[in-house]
Amino acid sequence: MDAQTALWIVFGVVIAGFLALDLGYFNRQVHKVELKSAVNQSLFWVAISLGFGFLIFLFLSKELAAEFLSAYVTEKMLSVDNLFVIMLIFSYFKLEEKYHHRVLFWGIMGAIVFRAIFIGFGSIIISQFHWVLYIFGALLLYTGIKLLRDKKEEHVDFEKNHIIRLARRFLPFSPNHHGGRFFVKEGGKVVLTSLFLIMLLVEGTDIIFAVDSIPAVFAISQNPFIVFTSNIFAIMGLRALFFLIESVLHKFHHLQKGLAFILLFIGLKMISGIFDFHLSSIISFGIIMFALASSIVLSIIFPKKI
Repeated sequence: MDAQTALWIVFGVVIAGFLALDLGYFNRQVHKVELKSAVNQSLFWVAISLGFGFLIFLFLSKELAAEFLSAYVTEKMLSVDNLFVIMLIFSYFKLEEKYHHRVLFWGIMGAIVFRAIFIGFGSIIISQFHWVLYIFGALLLYTGIKLLRDKKEEHVDFEKNHIIRLARRFLPFSPNHHGGRFFVKEGGKVVLTSLFLIMLLVEGTDIIFAVDSIPAVFAISQNPFIVFTSNIFAIMGLRALFFLIESVLHKFHHLQKGLAFILLFIGLKMISGIFDFHLSSIISFGIIMFALASSIVLSIIFPKKI
């Protein structure tokens, strides 16, 4: 058994094991996630992710370790925008805090499945048509420029969302309170609840964000092992990150500019391959970390005017 296969097994055991513990032991009952618990969970997943990166460094190479960490940090930063939209969804539907974890858990389960499908197809396409990476680079440039110019919309009418419209048109929903359930039986028929609709919207949001994040990670590494593991480790810490930054997200208002810079940098890095210009994974990781740190420091030094 080679080192990468062994790390695949370690990765699978860690993810499956902690998902089972999360659902079957730690969160069997619906409850509000307290700040202390969110901090501990967030630190735990960061530590596990860094530990896995260290294993890649030990048993594979420092270049692949740098690619893993770069992809992980990039996905984490992209997740911040994803979290902002999820907060808007929960606020719009007035979802009780005790149900937030339940929706996020099953939303992340779905995200893992869809990311695996997207990354699998992406790997096949890139292996056959390498020039697709230049399209990814151009897409990231466009997204980065768009992020620099756009402002977050804090008031959204989700009733006009295509996912909501299609779901309500073709699926049976109950007008009654969900009581923490996704399905209920009414009049002898199984119908869906508003909680299921919220989860569906969260899942759809993640798929939309994957259109940006997966090309970004492929632009950092074309190794399916690095792309998938970095993506999933970042997603696994998404719930804890949600509860951790829910009350302070607005304070780090320069994160969007930092993310825009990272996307522009990765896009330019990919397109520069046309001219046979290559930057090492270690230098790229340093630039990404500098952009992240700078955006946080600038947000603290120059707080958002209220």
